[in-house]
Amino acid sequence: MSRRVAALVLAAATLAFRSPATAQEPLPQQPAPSPPAPAAPRPPVLERLTFDEAVERATSRNPTVAQAAQAILRAEALLSQARSVFYPLAYGNIATTVIDAPRGFAGNIVQPRVQTAFTATASYEVLAASGWAAKNQAADQAAIARVSAEETRRNVAISAAQAYLAVIAAERQVEIAVRNRDTARALEEYARTRLQAGQGSRLNHVRSVQQQASAESLRQIAELAVSRAEEALGVIVFANGPVGANGEPVFPPTPPPADDSWLDARPDVRLVRAELRAADRVVSDAWKNWLPTVTASFTPSYVTPPSLFEPAKTWTAFFSLKVPIFDATLRPDKRVREADRASARLRLDALTLEARSEVRIAREAVRSNEGIVASTREAAENAGEALRITEVAYRAGATTNIEVVQAQQDARNGEITAAVAEDRLRQARLDLLLALGRFP
Repeated sequence: MSRRVAALVLAAATLAFRSPATAQEPLPQQPAPSPPAPAAPRPPVLERLTFDEAVERATSRNPTVAQAAQAILRAEALLSQARSVFYPLAYGNIATTVIDAPRGFAGNIVQPRVQTAFTATASYEVLAASGWAAKNQAADQAAIARVSAEETRRNVAISAAQAYLAVIAAERQVEIAVRNRDTARALEEYARTRLQAGQGSRLNHVRSVQQQASAESLRQIAELAVSRAEEALGVIVFANGPVGANGEPVFPPTPPPADDSWLDARPDVRLVRAELRAADRVVSDAWKNWLPTVTASFTPSYVTPPSLFEPAKTWTAFFSLKVPIFDATLRPDKRVREADRASARLRLDALTLEARSEVRIAREAVRSNEGIVASTREAAENAGEALRITEVAYRAGATTNIEVVQAQQDARNGEITAAVAEDRLRQARLDLLLALGRFP
């Protein structure tokens, strides 16, 4: 036993076992403790959302999700541009030529002074293997953009879920702090009443006042934590003020998966898989850059007025064959693409191993935290029962308020520990859903 505790026990014993004459001596009038200044009320919440409402509102209003949607539109626009290789190209041209005087000889006009030509050209790439490959590669990038948007939405939903759980955990601490404050206040009133009646001691009253002040400070700290959590939730759901929680989330049961099909439900895994498929296609299409390109075009024209060497109506057909013979950039480009494919395959392997580990850890965390919650709840209930018994004994004069203070601390610590365990269980269940790709 430390010297401080021994001194307190000795002082309490001296006051409890003093002589009757001394006990009946009038105590000097002590000034009553001034009541604590009322704390400023917390700003009222704009509204209270359920868990699903908070997640849905965060994902629908977050600008990051909107940016991801714009990335999808951009990728689809590039895909439409790449598809143009399968369509013919047609354009028209009108040209008017004016010279100072007509040209000719032997009475024949070779070049009129004013001549207008109307032409139209339609061309089509009959063989364009590299362009056709670019279309498939653009389709892969559009698929990557869509999966990336899902991953972005998932990250925003995770932030909203964690903010919501933080509000619930903070509110639970406030409930504990308020009960502890009310208990301390009742004991302080009892000790003050006994002191004023000449039946108690100043030491007991001072201890009860100190305990009440400590309980009130803990309540204010807990209220501040709730305010911060509600402000954070309001920011994540894009509200103009704090947002409160409306009930606890209900997480569905998650039986263990029979195979690895759950990996397809995770956006991050599907994103890396899509990147690997795109990289593999780019590498496999590299040989198409060496294939020739064949282009055919047809150009009809009408000239007015016609000239001696230029009739009014003509047409031209054109065929072009372009064969790559030497291009020093193609081989290094292929090596770069092969390196990108190898990197994507390594990322997929690492992510798959990490995902399996996350599932095992989350499942074990849920199992362990369920046992911890059961134990801490039992301990908190026993501590609360011990506090009630100690209070009854104290009011009956069978114990001192030292035991009451200790019982209060034990009950408060037990409730705090149980609340923390419940919060960890909620987090573990959420982590399991995330690991299995079942949230949001």
